[in-house]
Amino acid sequence: MKKYVSFLLLLILCTTAALHAQEATPIVGKVWSIEKANAWYKQYKWINGADFLPSTAINQLEMWQADTFDAATIDKELGWAAGIGFNTVRVYLHSLAWKQDPAGFKNRMDRYLGIANRHHIKTIFVFFDDCWNKQAKIGKQPAPKPGIHNSGWVQDPGDPNSKQPANFPALEKYVKDVMTRFKADKRILLWDLYNEPGNSGKLTTSYPLLKSVFTWARAVNPQQPISAGLWAWDYDKLNAFQALNSDVITYHDYEEPQWHQRVIGMLRSHGRPMICTEYMARTRGSRFENIMPMLKKENIGAINWGLVDGKSNTKYAWDTPLPSGEEPKEWFHEVFRKDGTPYKKEEVEVIKKLNNIK
Repeated sequence: MKKYVSFLLLLILCTTAALHAQEATPIVGKVWSIEKANAWYKQYKWINGADFLPSTAINQLEMWQADTFDAATIDKELGWAAGIGFNTVRVYLHSLAWKQDPAGFKNRMDRYLGIANRHHIKTIFVFFDDCWNKQAKIGKQPAPKPGIHNSGWVQDPGDPNSKQPANFPALEKYVKDVMTRFKADKRILLWDLYNEPGNSGKLTTSYPLLKSVFTWARAVNPQQPISAGLWAWDYDKLNAFQALNSDVITYHDYEEPQWHQRVIGMLRSHGRPMICTEYMARTRGSRFENIMPMLKKENIGAINWGLVDGKSNTKYAWDTPLPSGEEPKEWFHEVFRKDGTPYKKEEVEVIKKLNNIK
């Protein structure tokens, strides 16, 4: 009951703040009409899948740099995803991998898309990210720290880099170069321009870059929709900008079903298609068996965090490190073990049933 009252108070505060924020929110470029967005969404059967990083990569750089791009593992693990009916994955890019080798980076993206397409999987690409380690370095990436969730994951463009306008021209070149190459590529479902802006204590210092990346994307005018997921309901200035400038509403929610359902009700007011691009944290009550059926019933895309246990260590919870590296009592994220067997067979059966796979 206490949590319910707290939620209602927060919802009232967020709604009031959002109304004020929306009055002053700039609309960058030409946002898709609600009718166009819904017509786009109707082309696809129910969108579902996972945030994907191959198990052999600790972060985005290790996935995309030439020396560690692991096509064989990507192929194998996306095959496991397709086998349970997943038809979409969300994949993070990194500007340093492009800076190191722009042509090679785009060629590796094309090669990755070819692999995913063979498995009938579409991709949501993510450009910028405010989560985890502040600085990234080109070259060999660190080994995982035992028992630490995402110990090697890196922000993009980093901190304080994301706050410094002097960096924006180079970032603009990166975004426009990549988007222009793939702006009509049907293997790409959607461009997710900025993951969790304001996270890691950045708050509204991320607003200038958020606004800029939407401006750059609109200038390219891709055939795919663009979005930036809502994730912190008290970030009214960022939320208003993200919601009003996104063609499709994307969001993150790791809560139990009753709280997640209230967020859905709040976001429905925009009248646009919705995709939950992060959910499923078992120890927090967000599970396949209680969230995924709800999202399908609501016709909301369902992209859970994590596919295969690997160097990211996201089977460990955000706030419960196990420095010994021992197996957690219950995995936080991930669907499969390294050998392709399900972590929980009953979960995979739920996913397959929802995807009409026997």
